[in-house]
Amino acid sequence: MALPTLHPTGRSFDPGDYPIKSFRAQSGAETRILYGSQRTNMSLELNYENITDSNAGLFVTHFDEVQGTYQTFSVPSAVRSGWSGTSSTLDVTGANAWRYAEPPQITAVRPGVSSVRVKLIGVL
Repeated sequence: MALPTLHPTGRSFDPGDYPIKSFRAQSGAETRILYGSQRTNMSLELNYENITDSNAGLFVTHFDEVQGTYQTFSVPSAVRSGWSGTSSTLDVTGANAWRYAEPPQITAVRPGVSSVRVKLIGVL
């Protein structure tokens, strides 16, 4: 199950960080341990401004299909439309899964037109 194939009007991406644990001695000396070779805690926020109510409803339907924030899903390449960098920048391995961080937020703009904000979390 993939996210609806619509082109977002805006996106915000947080690349996350590598899993690191820091230990500090009483003397102030610090030891850091790297626990993985891939970034974790990525997040992606997508905005779909002024879309039809039926397209906005696709996000609620998809949210129900993946049981809210429980199941993971793929993100279509349409999500990267307008991004001129490499697609791997927005995806750690190219095979990343995503899940909802929260339910889609739908705002009515005028009759028949809405805006949707979707917040996703990257899952390795």
